[in-house]
Amino acid sequence: MARIGFIGLGNMGGGMAANLAKAGHDVRAFDLSAEALDKAKAAGCLPMDSAAAVADGAEAIVTMLPAGVHVETVYEDALFGAATPGALLIDCSTIDVATAKRVAEAAAAKGLVAVDAPVSGGIAAANAGTLTFMVGGSDEAYARAQPILEAMGKAVIHAGANGAGQAAKICNNMLLGASMIATCEAFLLADKLGLDAQRFYDIASVSSGQSWSMTSYCPVPGVGPETPADREYQGGFAVALMLKDLKLAAQAATATGAQTPMGARAADLYQAFANAGQGGLDFSAIIKMLGDTPSA
Repeated sequence: MARIGFIGLGNMGGGMAANLAKAGHDVRAFDLSAEALDKAKAAGCLPMDSAAAVADGAEAIVTMLPAGVHVETVYEDALFGAATPGALLIDCSTIDVATAKRVAEAAAAKGLVAVDAPVSGGIAAANAGTLTFMVGGSDEAYARAQPILEAMGKAVIHAGANGAGQAAKICNNMLLGASMIATCEAFLLADKLGLDAQRFYDIASVSSGQSWSMTSYCPVPGVGPETPADREYQGGFAVALMLKDLKLAAQAATATGAQTPMGARAADLYQAFANAGQGGLDFSAIIKMLGDTPSA
């Protein structure tokens, strides 16, 4: 088993680090939160007092941080000076493609190997070890990262060169955000037309309108598998995080000249919902802004 450094033990990173330790890896962990460090220790990780200390002697270092600026700062201020030559840097944060490429190039200049490996699945999957990883990097770097990522996920997919993992994540979540809004609209319209929510689900889930947002993450309480909607939209994937990803997609669209009107409209709606103080709810709670939630 490998010595692995882990930086960023929040809602996602905490479960991911715990699964690495559960798989038998020697996990050295760091976070600014003392509470997060205590939880990591209870899960079998060794708490460290700095990001640099985590990197010292590690074969691989995983980062799970809020934004590109945090990743770049940690890499430049801590990892580049402390990591063992040839160490593998695995960034699982969701950041912009340009920063992912830039830090990978900077890592290579320091004799290190970097991949971007953002995730899909949310907090429950992070805790259960069933995340999907979208990996950007060379074939060699991917081969090194794969067994480490497999300890935290159910699917590890090589998207392409550095930055491709972030590109896949941004496009995937733009699709998810827009499709969830359409799903909410469909349930609300069905309710106005007198259709029972469960009956509509039973029909649409096996018809051409079927989507993951409907069958795996239904925004209506009591319909389909258990989702955050059944817990008053607590837990899951926060509105603020969906908005962050939609803004990254908008920035990428502007930079490349891509036309993404549905993605842009989804970002506007989630922004309005967040502005109303609902940024901490699960993103499927957007149904509450669009109308009165149907009952099962």
